[in-house]
Amino acid sequence: MSAPCQQPAIPPAASVPPLPPAPATRRPAVDWRIRFAALSLIWGFSFLLIKVGTEGYAPFQVTLGRLLAGTAVLAVAMAVRRERLPRSARTWGHITVAAFFLNALPFSLFSYAELTIPSTLAGICNATSPLWGMALSVVALSEDRPTRRRVAGLGIGFLGVLTVLGAWQGFSGLDLPGTGMALLASFSYAVGWIYVRRTLAGTGSSTLTLTGSQLFVGTLQLAVVTPVFTSAPDSFPVLPTLSVLALGALGTGLAVLLQYGLVQEVGPTTGQMVTYFIPAIATAAGVTLLGEQLTWNTPVGAVIVLAGAALTQSRPSSAARPRSRTPDVRPERLTRT
Repeated sequence: MSAPCQQPAIPPAASVPPLPPAPATRRPAVDWRIRFAALSLIWGFSFLLIKVGTEGYAPFQVTLGRLLAGTAVLAVAMAVRRERLPRSARTWGHITVAAFFLNALPFSLFSYAELTIPSTLAGICNATSPLWGMALSVVALSEDRPTRRRVAGLGIGFLGVLTVLGAWQGFSGLDLPGTGMALLASFSYAVGWIYVRRTLAGTGSSTLTLTGSQLFVGTLQLAVVTPVFTSAPDSFPVLPTLSVLALGALGTGLAVLLQYGLVQEVGPTTGQMVTYFIPAIATAAGVTLLGEQLTWNTPVGAVIVLAGAALTQSRPSSAARPRSRTPDVRPERLTRT
Protein backbone atom coordinates (compact mmCIF):
# COMPACT_ATOMS: atom_id res chain seq x y z
CA MET A 1 0.00 0.00 0.00
CA SER A 2 6.20 3.97 -10.50
CA ALA A 3 8.32 4.51 -13.50
CA PRO A 4 7.78 1.14 -12.00
CA CYS A 5 4.21 1.33 -10.87
CA GLN A 6 3.46 2.92 -7.53
CA GLN A 7 0.51 2.95 -5.32
CA PRO A 8 -1.17 2.32 -2.22
CA ALA A 9 -4.20 1.82 0.34
CA ILE A 10 -3.88 1.03 1.58
CA PRO A 11 -4.61 -1.27 3.10
CA PRO A 12 -2.91 -0.14 6.58
CA ALA A 13 -0.30 -1.18 4.33
CA ALA A 14 1.82 0.89 2.08
CA SER A 15 0.28 3.35 -0.29
CA VAL A 16 2.65 4.92 -2.78
CA PRO A 17 2.60 6.95 -5.97
CA PRO A 18 1.15 5.33 -9.13
CA LEU A 19 3.55 5.35 -12.07
CA PRO A 20 3.93 3.23 -15.22
CA PRO A 21 5.26 -0.31 -14.77
CA ALA A 22 8.93 -1.01 -15.27
CA PRO A 23 10.24 -3.06 -18.18
CA ALA A 24 10.11 -6.82 -17.73
CA THR A 25 13.04 -8.35 -15.88
CA ARG A 26 14.11 -11.95 -15.37
CA ARG A 27 11.43 -14.22 -13.94
CA PRO A 28 11.42 -14.36 -10.10
CA ALA A 29 12.38 -17.65 -8.46
CA VAL A 30 9.07 -17.84 -6.53
CA ASP A 31 5.87 -18.34 -8.52
CA TRP A 32 3.61 -15.28 -8.60
CA ARG A 33 0.69 -17.23 -7.09
CA ILE A 34 2.71 -17.97 -3.97
CA ARG A 35 3.72 -14.32 -3.69
CA PHE A 36 0.09 -13.29 -4.26
CA ALA A 37 -1.02 -15.55 -1.39
CA ALA A 38 1.75 -14.22 0.85
CA LEU A 39 0.76 -10.62 0.12
CA SER A 40 -2.90 -11.36 0.87
CA LEU A 41 -1.97 -12.94 4.20
CA ILE A 42 0.41 -10.15 5.17
CA TRP A 43 -2.09 -7.39 4.52
CA GLY A 44 -5.01 -9.41 5.88
CA PHE A 45 -3.19 -9.94 9.19
CA SER A 46 -2.14 -6.28 9.43
CA PHE A 47 -5.31 -5.36 11.31
CA LEU A 48 -4.74 -8.08 13.87
CA LEU A 49 -1.16 -6.87 14.33
CA ILE A 50 -2.39 -3.31 14.88
CA LYS A 51 -4.83 -4.55 17.51
CA VAL A 52 -2.15 -6.49 19.37
CA GLY A 53 0.30 -3.59 19.07
CA THR A 54 -2.12 -1.15 20.71
CA GLU A 55 -2.36 -3.47 23.73
CA GLY A 56 1.19 -2.50 24.66
CA TYR A 57 1.78 0.86 23.00
CA ALA A 58 -0.02 4.12 22.28
CA PRO A 59 -1.46 4.40 18.75
CA PHE A 60 1.12 6.97 17.64
CA GLN A 61 3.88 4.69 18.93
CA VAL A 62 2.49 1.78 16.92
CA THR A 63 2.48 3.94 13.80
CA LEU A 64 5.99 5.25 14.42
CA GLY A 65 7.29 1.73 15.01
CA ARG A 66 5.76 0.32 11.83
CA LEU A 67 7.07 3.22 9.76
CA LEU A 68 10.57 2.82 11.19
CA ALA A 69 10.59 -0.91 10.42
CA GLY A 70 9.09 -0.44 6.95
CA THR A 71 11.56 2.31 6.09
CA ALA A 72 14.46 0.12 7.21
CA VAL A 73 13.37 -2.69 4.87
CA LEU A 74 13.07 -0.37 1.88
CA ALA A 75 16.33 1.39 2.74
CA VAL A 76 18.13 -1.96 2.51
CA ALA A 77 16.41 -2.69 -0.83
CA MET A 78 17.42 0.75 -2.14
CA ALA A 79 21.02 0.21 -1.08
CA VAL A 80 21.16 -3.20 -2.76
CA ARG A 81 19.78 -1.77 -5.99
CA ARG A 82 21.85 1.42 -5.69
CA GLU A 83 18.84 3.67 -5.98
CA ARG A 84 19.31 7.42 -5.66
CA LEU A 85 17.06 9.71 -3.66
CA PRO A 86 15.08 12.42 -5.50
CA ARG A 87 17.01 15.65 -5.89
CA SER A 88 14.19 18.06 -6.67
CA ALA A 89 12.84 20.12 -3.76
CA ARG A 90 9.48 20.16 -5.53
CA THR A 91 9.40 16.35 -5.60
CA TRP A 92 10.23 16.21 -1.89
CA GLY A 93 7.40 18.64 -1.23
CA HIS A 94 4.93 16.36 -3.01
CA ILE A 95 6.37 13.34 -1.21
CA THR A 96 5.76 15.10 2.12
CA VAL A 97 2.07 15.60 1.31
CA ALA A 98 1.78 12.01 0.03
CA ALA A 99 3.43 10.65 3.19
CA PHE A 100 0.85 12.45 5.33
CA PHE A 101 -2.24 11.25 3.45
CA LEU A 102 -0.99 7.76 2.58
CA ASN A 103 1.01 6.83 5.67
CA ALA A 104 1.11 9.08 8.73
CA LEU A 105 -2.60 9.97 8.88
CA PRO A 106 -4.30 6.68 7.89
CA PHE A 107 -1.88 4.49 9.85
CA SER A 108 -2.51 6.58 12.97
CA LEU A 109 -6.27 6.62 12.44
CA PHE A 110 -6.43 2.85 12.12
CA SER A 111 -4.37 2.47 15.30
CA TYR A 112 -6.66 4.80 17.24
CA ALA A 113 -9.76 3.17 15.73
CA GLU A 114 -8.73 -0.29 16.89
CA LEU A 115 -8.65 0.87 20.49
CA THR A 116 -12.45 0.67 20.41
CA ILE A 117 -13.50 -1.35 17.34
CA PRO A 118 -12.72 -4.96 16.33
CA SER A 119 -9.92 -5.61 13.86
CA THR A 120 -12.53 -7.30 11.64
CA LEU A 121 -14.48 -4.04 11.30
CA ALA A 122 -11.27 -2.09 10.62
CA GLY A 123 -10.39 -4.51 7.81
CA ILE A 124 -13.79 -4.06 6.21
CA CYS A 125 -13.61 -0.27 6.51
CA ASN A 126 -10.27 -0.42 4.71
CA ALA A 127 -12.06 -2.09 1.77
CA THR A 128 -14.07 1.09 1.19
CA SER A 129 -10.99 2.88 -0.20
CA PRO A 130 -11.88 2.15 -3.86
CA LEU A 131 -15.35 3.61 -3.24
CA TRP A 132 -13.93 6.85 -1.89
CA GLY A 133 -11.37 6.88 -4.71
CA MET A 134 -14.05 6.55 -7.37
CA ALA A 135 -16.21 9.26 -5.80
CA LEU A 136 -13.28 11.68 -5.55
CA SER A 137 -11.83 10.86 -8.97
CA VAL A 138 -15.06 11.97 -10.63
CA VAL A 139 -14.44 15.44 -9.22
CA ALA A 140 -10.65 15.64 -9.25
CA LEU A 141 -9.70 13.75 -12.41
CA SER A 142 -11.52 14.90 -15.52
CA GLU A 143 -10.28 11.95 -17.59
CA ASP A 144 -11.87 9.47 -15.18
CA ARG A 145 -15.49 10.00 -16.19
CA PRO A 146 -18.24 8.06 -14.39
CA THR A 147 -20.26 5.36 -16.10
CA ARG A 148 -23.60 3.94 -15.04
CA ARG A 149 -21.90 0.77 -13.88
CA ARG A 150 -19.36 2.62 -11.74
CA VAL A 151 -21.99 4.91 -10.22
CA ALA A 152 -24.10 1.84 -9.45
CA GLY A 153 -21.04 0.25 -7.84
CA LEU A 154 -20.59 3.32 -5.66
CA GLY A 155 -24.19 3.10 -4.46
CA ILE A 156 -23.97 -0.65 -3.86
CA GLY A 157 -20.70 -0.26 -1.99
CA PHE A 158 -22.04 2.29 0.44
CA LEU A 159 -25.17 0.17 0.91
CA GLY A 160 -22.75 -2.53 2.02
CA VAL A 161 -21.15 -0.11 4.48
CA LEU A 162 -24.56 0.60 6.01
CA THR A 163 -25.17 -3.15 6.25
CA VAL A 164 -21.88 -3.72 8.06
CA LEU A 165 -22.68 -0.89 10.47
CA GLY A 166 -26.24 -2.11 11.15
CA ALA A 167 -27.92 1.13 10.08
CA TRP A 168 -31.44 -0.34 10.43
CA GLN A 169 -30.73 -0.80 14.15
CA GLY A 170 -29.71 2.82 14.57
CA PHE A 171 -26.04 1.75 14.72
CA SER A 172 -26.78 0.19 18.10
CA GLY A 173 -23.70 -1.12 19.90
CA LEU A 174 -21.38 0.50 17.36
CA ASP A 175 -18.52 2.70 18.47
CA LEU A 176 -19.11 5.64 16.15
CA PRO A 177 -15.85 7.57 16.80
CA GLY A 178 -13.72 4.46 16.21
CA THR A 179 -15.64 3.44 13.10
CA GLY A 180 -15.51 7.01 11.82
CA MET A 181 -11.72 7.07 12.22
CA ALA A 182 -11.38 3.81 10.27
CA LEU A 183 -13.53 5.16 7.45
CA LEU A 184 -11.62 8.45 7.50
CA ALA A 185 -8.38 6.48 7.15
CA SER A 186 -9.73 4.82 4.01
CA PHE A 187 -10.83 8.22 2.72
CA SER A 188 -7.33 9.55 3.37
CA TYR A 189 -5.89 6.83 1.13
CA ALA A 190 -8.17 7.96 -1.68
CA VAL A 191 -7.14 11.60 -1.27
CA GLY A 192 -3.48 10.60 -1.30
CA TRP A 193 -3.84 8.43 -4.40
CA ILE A 194 -5.38 11.27 -6.37
CA TYR A 195 -2.74 13.69 -5.15
CA VAL A 196 0.21 11.53 -6.17
CA ARG A 197 -1.41 10.71 -9.49
CA ARG A 198 -1.52 14.41 -10.29
CA THR A 199 1.90 15.35 -8.91
CA LEU A 200 4.38 12.45 -8.81
CA ALA A 201 3.70 10.50 -12.00
CA GLY A 202 6.49 11.19 -14.44
CA THR A 203 9.08 12.48 -11.95
CA GLY A 204 11.69 10.08 -13.34
CA SER A 205 12.30 8.43 -9.96
CA SER A 206 11.76 4.70 -9.54
CA THR A 207 8.95 3.13 -7.56
CA LEU A 208 11.36 1.97 -4.88
CA THR A 209 12.92 5.41 -4.52
CA LEU A 210 9.61 7.24 -4.18
CA THR A 211 8.19 4.63 -1.82
CA GLY A 212 11.24 4.57 0.42
CA SER A 213 11.38 8.37 0.46
CA GLN A 214 7.70 8.56 1.29
CA LEU A 215 8.01 6.17 4.23
CA PHE A 216 11.09 8.03 5.47
CA VAL A 217 9.23 11.35 5.47
CA GLY A 218 6.23 9.71 7.14
CA THR A 219 8.58 8.42 9.85
CA LEU A 220 9.89 11.96 10.42
CA GLN A 221 6.33 13.26 10.69
CA LEU A 222 5.48 10.70 13.37
CA ALA A 223 8.79 11.28 15.15
CA VAL A 224 7.75 14.90 15.63
CA VAL A 225 4.17 14.17 16.69
CA THR A 226 4.61 11.12 18.92
CA PRO A 227 6.62 12.73 21.77
CA VAL A 228 4.08 15.58 21.95
CA PHE A 229 1.07 13.29 22.54
CA THR A 230 2.65 10.28 24.27
CA SER A 231 5.27 9.55 26.89
CA ALA A 232 8.07 7.03 26.48
CA PRO A 233 6.90 3.46 27.18
CA ASP A 234 7.76 2.06 30.60
CA SER A 235 8.33 -1.42 29.18
CA PHE A 236 8.55 -3.27 25.90
CA PRO A 237 6.11 -6.19 26.10
CA VAL A 238 7.17 -9.02 23.81
CA LEU A 239 3.99 -9.73 21.85
CA PRO A 240 3.01 -6.10 21.08
CA THR A 241 6.63 -5.32 20.18
CA LEU A 242 6.86 -8.25 17.78
CA SER A 243 3.48 -7.27 16.30
CA VAL A 244 4.63 -3.71 15.57
CA LEU A 245 7.90 -4.92 14.05
CA ALA A 246 6.08 -7.47 11.88
CA LEU A 247 3.51 -4.85 10.88
CA GLY A 248 6.28 -2.57 9.66
CA ALA A 249 8.83 -5.00 8.23
CA LEU A 250 6.24 -7.21 6.51
CA GLY A 251 3.08 -5.14 5.99
CA THR A 252 4.77 -1.80 5.29
CA GLY A 253 8.08 -2.96 3.83
CA LEU A 254 8.16 -6.41 2.25
CA ALA A 255 4.54 -6.19 1.08
CA VAL A 256 5.35 -3.15 -1.04
CA LEU A 257 8.12 -5.04 -2.82
CA LEU A 258 5.83 -8.03 -3.34
CA GLN A 259 3.02 -5.89 -4.70
CA TYR A 260 5.06 -4.09 -7.32
CA GLY A 261 6.73 -7.29 -8.37
CA LEU A 262 3.28 -8.78 -8.95
CA VAL A 263 2.02 -5.76 -10.88
CA GLN A 264 5.08 -5.82 -13.10
CA GLU A 265 4.77 -9.57 -13.75
CA VAL A 266 1.02 -10.20 -14.06
CA GLY A 267 -0.37 -6.68 -14.52
CA PRO A 268 -2.49 -4.35 -12.36
CA THR A 269 -5.78 -6.16 -13.00
CA THR A 270 -4.56 -9.39 -11.41
CA GLY A 271 -2.39 -7.57 -8.88
CA GLN A 272 -5.29 -5.55 -7.52
CA MET A 273 -7.32 -8.71 -6.82
CA VAL A 274 -5.50 -8.94 -3.48
CA THR A 275 -7.89 -6.21 -2.35
CA TYR A 276 -10.76 -8.68 -2.23
CA PHE A 277 -8.95 -11.17 0.00
CA ILE A 278 -7.91 -8.70 2.70
CA PRO A 279 -11.29 -8.30 4.48
CA ALA A 280 -11.89 -12.06 4.50
CA ILE A 281 -8.46 -12.77 5.98
CA ALA A 282 -8.77 -9.91 8.48
CA THR A 283 -12.15 -11.26 9.59
CA ALA A 284 -10.93 -14.85 9.91
CA ALA A 285 -7.86 -13.73 11.88
CA GLY A 286 -9.86 -11.52 14.23
CA VAL A 287 -12.49 -14.17 14.95
CA THR A 288 -10.19 -17.18 15.34
CA LEU A 289 -7.15 -15.62 17.02
CA LEU A 290 -8.62 -12.68 18.94
CA GLY A 291 -12.04 -14.14 19.70
CA GLU A 292 -13.88 -11.18 18.17
CA GLN A 293 -17.65 -11.52 17.80
CA LEU A 294 -19.12 -11.78 14.31
CA THR A 295 -22.78 -11.09 13.49
CA TRP A 296 -24.42 -11.97 10.17
CA ASN A 297 -24.45 -8.39 8.84
CA THR A 298 -20.64 -8.07 9.00
CA PRO A 299 -19.72 -10.72 6.38
CA VAL A 300 -22.83 -10.00 4.30
CA GLY A 301 -22.07 -6.28 4.27
CA ALA A 302 -18.42 -6.96 3.45
CA VAL A 303 -19.43 -8.97 0.37
CA ILE A 304 -21.68 -6.11 -0.76
CA VAL A 305 -18.87 -3.59 -0.21
CA LEU A 306 -16.46 -5.66 -2.29
CA ALA A 307 -19.04 -6.14 -5.06
CA GLY A 308 -19.55 -2.40 -5.22
CA ALA A 309 -15.81 -1.76 -5.17
CA ALA A 310 -15.33 -4.20 -8.05
CA LEU A 311 -17.95 -2.35 -10.11
CA THR A 312 -16.32 1.01 -9.45
CA GLN A 313 -13.08 -0.37 -10.89
CA SER A 314 -14.71 -1.70 -14.07
CA ARG A 315 -13.64 -0.13 -17.35
CA PRO A 316 -15.44 0.29 -20.68
CA SER A 317 -14.93 -2.44 -23.25
CA SER A 318 -11.89 -2.05 -25.46
CA ALA A 319 -14.12 -1.16 -28.39
CA ALA A 320 -15.81 1.61 -26.46
CA ARG A 321 -12.78 3.35 -25.01
CA PRO A 322 -10.00 5.22 -26.82
CA ARG A 323 -6.65 3.50 -27.18
CA SER A 324 -3.90 4.56 -24.83
CA ARG A 325 -0.23 3.73 -24.69
CA THR A 326 -0.21 3.96 -20.92
CA PRO A 327 -1.27 0.86 -18.94
CA ASP A 328 -4.23 1.25 -16.61
CA VAL A 329 -2.48 1.56 -13.27
CA ARG A 330 -4.95 3.77 -11.47
CA PRO A 331 -3.95 3.70 -7.80
CA GLU A 332 -7.50 2.97 -6.65
CA ARG A 333 -7.15 -0.37 -8.49
CA LEU A 334 -4.22 -1.26 -6.24
CA THR A 335 -5.66 -1.03 -2.77
CA ARG A 336 -3.81 -2.15 0.32
CA THR A 337 -4.10 -1.68 3.95
